[in-house]
Amino acid sequence: MEYQRGAEQNFTQDGTTDLKGRCAQRSTTGRWKACYYMLGYEVCERMAYYGIATNLVLYLTTKLHEGTVKSSNNVTNWVGTVWMTPLLGAYIADTYLGRYWTFMIASLIYLLGMGLLTLVVSLPSLKPPTCGKNVTYLDCEKRASSFQVGIFYCALYIIAIGTGGTKPNISTMGADQFDDFEPKERAHKLTFFNWWVFTIFFGTLFSNTFLVYIQDTVDWGLGYGIPTLTLLVAIIAFVFGTPVYRHKPRVESPFTRMAKVLVAAARKWNTSVPVDSKELYELTFDHYASPGKYRIDHSSSLRFLDKAAVRVGEPASEWYLCPVTQVEQTKQMVKMIPVLCATFIPSTLIAQTTTLFIKQGTTLVRSIGPNFEIPPASLSVFFTISMLISLVVYDRLFVPLVRKYTKNPRGITMLQRMTIGIIIHIITMTIAFLVERYRLSVAKDHGINKPGQIVPLRIYILLPQFALMGVADCFLEVAKFEFFYDQAPEGMKSIGTAYFTTSIGIGYFLSSFILSTVANVTKRNGHHGWILNNLNVSHLDYYYAFSAILSFVNFLFFLVVAKNFDYNVEVNEVEPELKEDMGNMVLV
Repeated sequence: MEYQRGAEQNFTQDGTTDLKGRCAQRSTTGRWKACYYMLGYEVCERMAYYGIATNLVLYLTTKLHEGTVKSSNNVTNWVGTVWMTPLLGAYIADTYLGRYWTFMIASLIYLLGMGLLTLVVSLPSLKPPTCGKNVTYLDCEKRASSFQVGIFYCALYIIAIGTGGTKPNISTMGADQFDDFEPKERAHKLTFFNWWVFTIFFGTLFSNTFLVYIQDTVDWGLGYGIPTLTLLVAIIAFVFGTPVYRHKPRVESPFTRMAKVLVAAARKWNTSVPVDSKELYELTFDHYASPGKYRIDHSSSLRFLDKAAVRVGEPASEWYLCPVTQVEQTKQMVKMIPVLCATFIPSTLIAQTTTLFIKQGTTLVRSIGPNFEIPPASLSVFFTISMLISLVVYDRLFVPLVRKYTKNPRGITMLQRMTIGIIIHIITMTIAFLVERYRLSVAKDHGINKPGQIVPLRIYILLPQFALMGVADCFLEVAKFEFFYDQAPEGMKSIGTAYFTTSIGIGYFLSSFILSTVANVTKRNGHHGWILNNLNVSHLDYYYAFSAILSFVNFLFFLVVAKNFDYNVEVNEVEPELKEDMGNMVLV
């Protein structure tokens, strides 16, 4: 008996396996030793991604000669695609290849796109023509050919396809390295999401400083070549870590499982749901006894979906009759959709940090001494630094302090954390409005109204809006990631991760739509327009004020959604072992 119990304790209890399908050994697989490889990859991947995204709007402006609205929208459309393709990646992983192999193939596609992009900005036959170092892009009349523009965007969207397979799988694989049935591992999993985002922004810090400077002052080819090489090294390192990874068994696609419930409920729309939930169809307990299988009891929410589990005639197909557990899994995903919708507007605000905020920086004094100028995109470093500092303060000071009063392992609930982030977003856009209004008044006082003229203000006046946006992300983005993963049922965690990426993707597409709409509407009836190629005569201040008002309206909507949301599991008491472990936990 003692031997059998020891043998069981040496294996994970959540159904995870090694790559060959054998039960994962607790002592030799998973936990932080497996996550190190994934965190290392994420640092390099984020370095590659932000090495492109942070400065892309300036490349499109100075090399491809795109205007304010067009360049900003091309950036947000590409970023939106990057964050939407994970839906396809999650589906392929769940249905066909599994997370590991989907990630590996997608990483190679990612690397191919990075290599092509490096060649496009390096080879004379592929990169846009220049007029020489002494001629500014405003005075240069040479333009890139259709082929050069096309192959540049081709490389960008190959990268977007690659990220579709890496984003939803690498983060979920990282969370899978901790067994929820083991208290100590579960404690580490609670803080995993904070340090996952910390690692992401650590890689971002390098790209926002060193890589951006290389791109602006040395060479775009070198600026893209460095992250390409680091991505190659990260993929090789990830492969070496394969023996210690835990893998969740591949099951039927959660998208298909949800579709079956929705179709079955629709086909039996006129069917009455029995008062006694025991009359609903459910599989036997033996079916859920095997590792990786989880039974969910019936709940009273979204009762119209219960129609999918009502028996009407025999036999019935899986598209006509679904067990209660499958229905409850679908309920848990459906009830998060209002929260998902409430996160779209905050994502449109984040988009400004890589578009209009950077454009503002080009109109200000950026010199430090006689020979050094701050690249406008490097302002994003303050976004990153404030995010990193906020994460440490939140995890090490705020959570332990608040936990004493709330008895919640997270300090405050995930939706409460998101609420704080949205409030900070409103404050940020209000400050951005005031700063831009001041910049325009100074430009007017000095008679500055031509493109390329520099307003006699230091670029540092933009720091508050960048820094506050980083603080807001510490609350909103981390909580959003954790919320969608945590509240997704077992077997549908990949959809939970896809919800997170979708909220950002749709937000960026929505940003393109709002920017284009505002630019077009404000030009009607002979009006000057708010958003022009010449920012010195534009009215970005009006646009930022409009964004603040839109964010406030969305905040009211979020409060209604949050108030009516019921968590799947509300933790009120923490086991002594969990308390002790979290109290002694150190940065790993």
